[in-house]
Amino acid sequence: MKSDIDLSYLEKVRSGQFDLGWLNNVTSEWGIKPKPSKIGLTLRDIFVGSYGDIPETAPRRTMAPRGCDIDSELPDMGYTINSKSEVWADNLLDLYEEAVSRQWSATRDIPWNELQELDPDVEHAMCQLATFLSEVEMVASDFPAKWMWRINHDFLEAKMFLCTQIMDEARHSEVFRKRALSNGGGLGKASPVGEEFLKLVLDAKNYDEGSALMHLLGEGLVLSVFRAGELIAPTHVEKKIFRLCMQDEARHVAYGTMHLRYRLERDPLLAEDFHAFLDRGEDLISMIVTTPQVVEPAAILATGSVKAAESIGDEASNILRIRMIEEYLQRCDRAGIPRRGRMKLPEQILEGTSANDVSKNPPQMVVG
Repeated sequence: MKSDIDLSYLEKVRSGQFDLGWLNNVTSEWGIKPKPSKIGLTLRDIFVGSYGDIPETAPRRTMAPRGCDIDSELPDMGYTINSKSEVWADNLLDLYEEAVSRQWSATRDIPWNELQELDPDVEHAMCQLATFLSEVEMVASDFPAKWMWRINHDFLEAKMFLCTQIMDEARHSEVFRKRALSNGGGLGKASPVGEEFLKLVLDAKNYDEGSALMHLLGEGLVLSVFRAGELIAPTHVEKKIFRLCMQDEARHVAYGTMHLRYRLERDPLLAEDFHAFLDRGEDLISMIVTTPQVVEPAAILATGSVKAAESIGDEASNILRIRMIEEYLQRCDRAGIPRRGRMKLPEQILEGTSANDVSKNPPQMVVG
């Protein structure tokens, strides 16, 4: 590369001789002026002219901004994800704008000084649940980071959204770690079965598999846990933590759901591949609802003590189990890959759900 450096150019500039070759043969659209919307200049606002045309297959593998003039000597970056449908979703632009506008701080936006001393049973339960969530949330940072550098730069908006997800998940791990340490309880125990699923996500052979396992399944189940967590949280401090995490997680699930739908609409033959991914990944549901580190803290938080949980905790855990499965099935329906009748989980896990009843219409709800 050093041999290509023209040091004589410095002398020309010093004497006022500009090259201006970058102004010759320009094909980019001069005169395009996007109009800002009410909230400012959004990604959707600048999707005008050729700048809004995203190729179905990227014509080159460079970091040149989509729509600019291309020098033939740009180096090949070696991207392996070069088809739009591999990463795109119709809601990407709006999700990105929402993500950057709703960033929050685990340091400043949680009223840590208002934490109250809790019954030891409840504090231990909260700390154990926080430990589990701090553990599992970071995979949703590691997975996008593993694949982002492989995504062609023509699909920049997808990469930008995944960057916001990485920041969101880092903050989730941070806030739950802080909660476990901030009120005298400390960190609980890690979950071996949970880590097996995390490894399954990180070991995914391609983006399709990893995204289905993480965005649609894993993060969807965690979203259900967040929703339940806000309901059973012992104080307003924990309620705010769960509420803020929930709004972030809903974006990730919304991307995953609509990405899968976009992918299958363009290549329906991939449906069986995705079913196979989910066949392997759905064991996570069994893991969550049969893992003491998750079930028992949730039951204690819902009832207020170990004694009460032993009496009526089964009812609370059943509500969470049924809700997790139903919300997951609804996401699959919306993504265009119905799983009712295909789930191979034990009957005890599926009891009370519509997973084995393909004739039952799923309840209508807005997927986060």
